[in-house]
Amino acid sequence: MEAAFIIVAVVLLLVALLGLGAYVATKAVKAAARGVDRTITQARRTVEDTTLKARSFGQVGVSGALAQLRLDLRASMRATQQALYQGVQADASLKESIGLFERLSQHGHELDDELKRLEAEPDRKRTADSLPELRERTAQIKQAADSLRWAARDRARRFASDDLSDLSAQIEVESGALRDWSRASVDDLPHPAPTWTTPQPALTEPAPAPQYPWQKTRRPEATT
Repeated sequence: MEAAFIIVAVVLLLVALLGLGAYVATKAVKAAARGVDRTITQARRTVEDTTLKARSFGQVGVSGALAQLRLDLRASMRATQQALYQGVQADASLKESIGLFERLSQHGHELDDELKRLEAEPDRKRTADSLPELRERTAQIKQAADSLRWAARDRARRFASDDLSDLSAQIEVESGALRDWSRASVDDLPHPAPTWTTPQPALTEPAPAPQYPWQKTRRPEATT
């Protein structure tokens, strides 16, 4: 009977280990997949930005204008996203700003998708007629994103300035304390006299004087 319990326990342990191994392997595969997705997205974004820059410089008219609008929009939104998500790690109050930015991002994505579709629109005259409204929408979104970004940076700069001021004041106080020569040093403090805990016999040799860590070792007397 005891052997049967041992066998069952071993089987259950093996099942648990197999389940744990499968769970760890699944998490690792998902993490690797997310890393690959981020790399692909970043590569695609880099290629698209490079293409837009080439169009904005190499083409005139409607195509160049659309490419420049997309570049301005994407650059502003990306810089704001980076500033907010990095800043919230040190300042939790930026969470509300991130919520507003995510709502703004929806409008930004919609506008970017519309500009992208218009790049392939064959009716160039109609697209040209819509450019003033597209420029206004782009400027409105870009202004809102820039406002969030600069406000977050100003807040971080103010916190850093206040912390530096407090630290400088503390250092000045400590420096003044270190320059206070009137305080007695450790070497100037009186040494406590040694006390005997037990009576000393008259015929025994006197006990050696106590040594302190900051005293020099007494040299032994020369013998003849």
